[in-house]
Amino acid sequence: MIVDLFQLRGKVALLSGAGRGIGAAAARALAEAGADVTIAARTAEELEKTATAVREGTGRRVLAIPADAYDPAAAHDLVERTVAEYGRLDVLVSVTGGAHPRPFLRTGDDALLDSFRSNVVNGLRLVREAVPHLLGSDAASVVMVSSTIGHVVGRGYVAYGSGKAALDHSVRLLAAELNPRIRVNAVAPGAVLTESLEKVAADPAIKERLERETPLHRLGTVEDVGAAVLYLASPASSYVTGQVLAVDGGLLKSNLDMPFPDL
Repeated sequence: MIVDLFQLRGKVALLSGAGRGIGAAAARALAEAGADVTIAARTAEELEKTATAVREGTGRRVLAIPADAYDPAAAHDLVERTVAEYGRLDVLVSVTGGAHPRPFLRTGDDALLDSFRSNVVNGLRLVREAVPHLLGSDAASVVMVSSTIGHVVGRGYVAYGSGKAALDHSVRLLAAELNPRIRVNAVAPGAVLTESLEKVAADPAIKERLERETPLHRLGTVEDVGAAVLYLASPASSYVTGQVLAVDGGLLKSNLDMPFPDL
């Protein structure tokens, strides 16, 4: 049956940035499909909440490891501890990155460099550590979490959008280099109701604008993205690699340009 292609029974997944939001939803989705998971994030308390929810909700094994994505040693440790715990690695989901909106003329070198470190370097480092073990899987998949702002335009997003655009192309380059042994894809969420956006959307006027400017006229949920991650991680997408899957309600441009003054 087609639905069986979405199953991950007997597989092991490692997810970074899984303490809350999209990462936590992706961890739940993969565990519900039968995978045992390792989840990592900086905040131990958030990680434990996610781990408890996954264990109680799915019955799958969960290894929670506090880790800082900026620490090169942490990436190596995450992969090695995962393989030591489960004996294998089949799926890697990298949920890292971010950058605060700001006018371009106030976007200094430090902001640009940090965006590329958080959105590109940290994720690629984890992939590099994972590849030797993913090669031992018969269904290896890497899923990066990008952003719609990597391929649409909007005011205030030069640092963040440039970082995500670079991540998108790294997915295509990685897929070409790791074919046919490891599939590499990305999801690109739009305005998704994570804790960060919930604070912004608490203003009814902003929420109304976000919904009005989105073709599907609603905000996304973390479950929307989690479902897309499951698709790309599972055999259901076994003929898909080098792709960036937009999960953004149909956006063709930013639905929240920053109200910066014109030049």
